[in-house]
Amino acid sequence: MKIVSAIKRVPDEIQLRLQTRFPEAAFIFCHGMGEAKYYLEEADVFITYGEDLDREKIQSAKKLKWIMVLSAGMDLMPFDEIAKRDILVTNVRGIHAQPMGEYAISMLLQVSRKAKTLIQQEENAEWSRRPVMNEISGRTMVLLGTGAIQQEVARLAKAFQMKTIGVSKSGKKKPHFDQAFPVQQLELVLPRADFVVAALPSTPDTKYLLEEKHFKVMPKRAIFLNMGRGDLVASEVILNAVRKKEISHAVLDVFEEEPLPEDHPLWREENVTVTPHLSGISPHYVPRGFDLFEKNLSVFISGDGELRNIIDPKRGY
Repeated sequence: MKIVSAIKRVPDEIQLRLQTRFPEAAFIFCHGMGEAKYYLEEADVFITYGEDLDREKIQSAKKLKWIMVLSAGMDLMPFDEIAKRDILVTNVRGIHAQPMGEYAISMLLQVSRKAKTLIQQEENAEWSRRPVMNEISGRTMVLLGTGAIQQEVARLAKAFQMKTIGVSKSGKKKPHFDQAFPVQQLELVLPRADFVVAALPSTPDTKYLLEEKHFKVMPKRAIFLNMGRGDLVASEVILNAVRKKEISHAVLDVFEEEPLPEDHPLWREENVTVTPHLSGISPHYVPRGFDLFEKNLSVFISGDGELRNIIDPKRGY
């Protein structure tokens, strides 16, 4: 069995651990797809971030049985070709939970405690106590999505005595949520929100799910945070909601177009905070991803147990 990795800079200790534990497998660790593509024809298993795969590369990988995607979002994957070949796909859903949970709470705190204004005052040596400080404790958070990431956000929110309300396709209640509703009831839930936190994947059901009507029913004090996918809502809709003061602030880590163009008005909007799609970044990301891969590889080789995070190519998640 040949296992090819396109992940750059896999730590030596991880490479050695895998080679020692699975002597029946030949591992080829490459420095990105530019090198890995030359080994795809002989790969049984391919480890990738996903966005570097296209239909032609899948077609060239004649022996490929399993794609391990070291990412949770896979909207650029050629799933039609993958489904045609019946190739197994798994991802690392869940390993983003800790860094993204911390990101969400930290950004809500920064906005509520006027961090941007205070930093500007410090740079200008301006002693002013005019900024109005707010608390996040005891507020209500509506979370779009109830998967592992949002469960961690909800868990952390409980440290601030927040009420947590989840909205998902099924409306099924998950750990750390006080209530849960199906997406069809979104407009009934949003008026209760002090914070709206979105961490949804990009699927046909979620693309441009949020429209002007949804921001109109949010309280004017609400802070909207999106760290899922940028096509959840059009940039113009967010800009209008902020400018019309339908919400108080938007924190955006993801965008319809990335990188966000330098001349985009979101950069200059006072009540919008822009971060460059880094909410899931952590020094522990690659080790956690390979820990999950190692567990799945043991099941894949032995046939004993259940694989984690299997992706349905027809749904894309």
